[in-house]
Amino acid sequence: MSNTELHTKVEAALEEIRPFLQSDGGDISLVSIDEGTKVTVRLEGACVGCSVNQMTLKSGVEMTIKKHAPQIQEVVNVA
Repeated sequence: MSNTELHTKVEAALEEIRPFLQSDGGDISLVSIDEGTKVTVRLEGACVGCSVNQMTLKSGVEMTIKKHAPQIQEVVNVA
């Protein structure tokens, strides 16, 4: 899979989860995809100070990205 295709799939995953984050006053943006296996995102708005953002990141964001792009092994948030 090309970098462009992978980027498109990760963006599609973020678009799928974005409405849930926005409904709580937050958002998410893609920062980078490293070595085709690690996605770095930035949680924004209400998500920044939310006490459950790590759970959201792992159970919601990471799971959704892996559904769209199974080769992704890790999703991390940059503060």
